[in-house]
Amino acid sequence: MNQRRPAVVVLAAGRGQRFRGEGHKLEQVLNGDTVLALTLRQTMASGLPMLVVTSTALAPLVRRHVASRDMLVLPDQDRLGRPAPLGMGHSIAAGVAATGDAPGWLILPADMPMVRPSTLAAVADAIERDPIAYAQHRGRRGHPVGFNAELFSELTGLQGDEGARRLLARYPAQAVDVDDPGVLIDVDTVEDLQRLKVDPSMPRPSDLGLRTFGG
Repeated sequence: MNQRRPAVVVLAAGRGQRFRGEGHKLEQVLNGDTVLALTLRQTMASGLPMLVVTSTALAPLVRRHVASRDMLVLPDQDRLGRPAPLGMGHSIAAGVAATGDAPGWLILPADMPMVRPSTLAAVADAIERDPIAYAQHRGRRGHPVGFNAELFSELTGLQGDEGARRLLARYPAQAVDVDDPGVLIDVDTVEDLQRLKVDPSMPRPSDLGLRTFGG
């Protein structure tokens, strides 16, 4: 059995433009800590290797919780001084390239603080057998999404906001059923944050986990 474990690539480079409150959504306080801190705590508890892909603006927040070796700060500009590419696809590609010796990768947005460590471990186990696996709660697709090492070149070729849509259309994906509503819960808006404060076990009714497949 392969003793190495897939790496969790935590995506914390987005601007969070849909969050209309004060400050970035990852800085918001929930259950006595920030959204980012809760996501990272759950990830660390899984025992899986982790890399946080972040921006220059959010790097100070990330450094409060992880060592420099466990984070990748995306540049604001390329070598010619032009604005560097942004988007989920670019973040995934950079994170996977930086952990290229891993036997697979779990992609987890940093604004999903309720995903349980056991769920991360279950998806990690699944990609030892299948090229792609994703967490599913009561028939609804969610995060994380896992990819095994044979998809390295495909993942590092992602760009912009395309996310994993192209890969999920080309390769079979295995659903991993988990008793974890957190796989459907993100903090994308002020309303999402308030809903979690009232009842942290409830995803928004309209959330079908579309970001998993659409980027």
